[in-house]
Order: sequence, then C-alpha cells, then structure tokens
Amino acid sequence: MGGTVSVDEGVHVVVVGGGFGGIAAGNQLKSYKIPFTLIDVKDAFHHNPGALRASVESGFAKKTFIPFKETFGENFKQGRVIDIELEEQAVVLESGEVVHFSHLILGTGSSGPFPGKFDEPVTMETAIQMYEDLVEKIRAAPRIVVVGGGSAGVEMAAEVITDYPAKEVTLVHSKIPLADDQLLPSVRQGLKEILLGKGVQLQLGQKVTNLRDLILNETQPDMRILTDKGLEITADLVICCTGIKVNSSAYSRAFHNQLAENGALLVNEHLQISGMENVYAIGDCADIKEPKMAYHAGLHAAVAVENIVRSLSKKSLKIYKPGSLTMLLSMGRDNGIGQLYGYHVGKFVVVQAKSKDLLVWKSWKEMGQTAPP
Repeated sequence: MGGTVSVDEGVHVVVVGGGFGGIAAGNQLKSYKIPFTLIDVKDAFHHNPGALRASVESGFAKKTFIPFKETFGENFKQGRVIDIELEEQAVVLESGEVVHFSHLILGTGSSGPFPGKFDEPVTMETAIQMYEDLVEKIRAAPRIVVVGGGSAGVEMAAEVITDYPAKEVTLVHSKIPLADDQLLPSVRQGLKEILLGKGVQLQLGQKVTNLRDLILNETQPDMRILTDKGLEITADLVICCTGIKVNSSAYSRAFHNQLAENGALLVNEHLQISGMENVYAIGDCADIKEPKMAYHAGLHAAVAVENIVRSLSKKSLKIYKPGSLTMLLSMGRDNGIGQLYGYHVGKFVVVQAKSKDLLVWKSWKEMGQTAPP
C-alpha cells in the first residue's frame, strides 16, 4: 500500500460489496487517504472460508463475522445497491438513497446456499446464531448427505466426518472429478482418498433429482434423496453445496451490454469494465479466466485501486495477469491437500497454512480488529 495521494475535491470512490475484494479495496483507499464509501447489505464482513467449520464447531461462527463499522467508520454504509446511474455517476440504494462517485469498484461477489455462503441482510448476531443452530442439527443427525462435490462440498463432508466419524456421511456429485477439474490428477486422487479414508461415502457422476423437494439444513428423519442413476439414499439431514451464482442484480441493467453469460462483467487487462474508464470489477463478478477465490479478489482490488491512483496522476495503468491455479482444500482441521503455483502440496503444508484455523486471523488482521477467543 502506498502513501497519501493528492486528489481533487470531486474524487470519491464507491466500492459496492464488502467481500474479500471489497475490504481489500477499502483498506487500500483508506491508506491512500482517497475519499470512499464501502456499501454492503450486511453489517459485518463474512470470512466464508470458515463457514463450514462454523457449521460443526460451536463457537467458531463468531470468529467468521467482523463488523464493518469498527474498521471503516463513516466510510461504511449498510444498504442494498439496486441500480447504477452512469450519466449521474451514482449508485441507487433500495432505500432510495443515492451515492455519487467519481470512480466505482464493483465487488458484488457471488451467492449460494447456506452454510457455505451467507447472503442474508440480518444482523451479525442473528447470522452467528444461524450457524450455532446448524451445529446442533448436524450433531443430532445420524445420516447426512452433502450435495455437490466442488471445493465447498468436499470441505463440508470432511468437516462433518472429522468431528463425527461414527456418522454416515454421503457426498453426491454430478461430476466424476472432485473440487475443480483443473486440479492436478494427483491432487484430485488424493482428495478422493482422504474422504474415503475418513469414511465418507462417495456417489460421483450422479445428480440429485429431487433437491427442490428436500428440506435443507433441517433435521428430519428418513428423507429420501434420489439421483438420476436410480440411486436412493436415506438421510436425516441434507446440506446443499451447489448453485453458486454471480451477484449481478446491482449492475445488470446499467451494464447489460458488458455481461458474460454467467452475469459477470467483461473487463479489460486493467480490470476496467469494457468501454468504461472509471468503473472497475473485482472478485467473482469480474469475468476473468481463473478460479473464483478470496486470494484472487484481493489481488484484483490491489490492481483496481492502484489504477485509480495512477489515473488521477495521469500515469499508465497496471495490467492484471491471472496466475496459475492455487487451491488449498481443508479436509477437517487435521488434514488437507492442494495445489500451489501448479505444484501438488500435501497434508503438512495445508494443515499449517489453512486447515487449523481457516485463515480467520488474516481477515481480523486486515480489518484491524482483535478476534474473539
């Protein structure tokens, strides 16, 4: 992060979305002393890599929510952005309030089912209680099915079986490869072996056909889960880890000509939205050919803020270059596997780097606050 930048009176950056990219952008703008407003629908940042641990370990959820106000003060505004007026250079909130900008950074992220994602506009205390309630439901259910074998699904299944090795845990995934099909074959195979070794039953290459009829995240005896291969599984709790979608509602009207098929924003090498000099997209809502990860969102934020700084002083803009696939998968607090800069990394490295505490300390540090014990 750099020092103070000389800015004109009319400079005001609006950051939409308080995920990993949003808080990184906010902190960098703060360090440059550039006027900004960070807008998010929630009152707290959610460290969602810890969401699955918070689903099985009582007391962990409070470590995954960090209040925005304590970090950003008057630069934070709680609200839902429902539209962007490009001619007026303003974002419109659901409340009717209008916030003007000279530069705009869109970091709206993606949404998905609870517990892997948390998108409800409720208080931090309510959110924490929702995870604590799920801890009790998982504890009470002898047979659990996790639907979806992406990174969230495999980590969810591992968290449950690690804390409750006697439970019957089944992972159903529509594809054969687990987590991400771009991972090295040795990583994918290692992942499979860890899950099987812990006792997870894997049903791969099968899609659940009655997901809409199932009650999710609630203990209910003898639920029937059906697949397109004719398999029937009986369970007492179903957790869904599929259906991640880009949050595009804030900008879909304003940038309808700059949207990729999945709703992400088309950007150039400087992370500017196509055809726009003062509007940037970062994180999951930027159409960049790389895995959607918190780490990448932080890198995007650094480039977007640096380019705002450079544009104010009429300097050439920085280019963002997507890196090689990096993914660390926590398989419960005692195991893990992953890929770092194209190389297979094993249990020792992943447990030390991620599995033990799921990097919650890093977010508290970035937010400049002290984590609860």
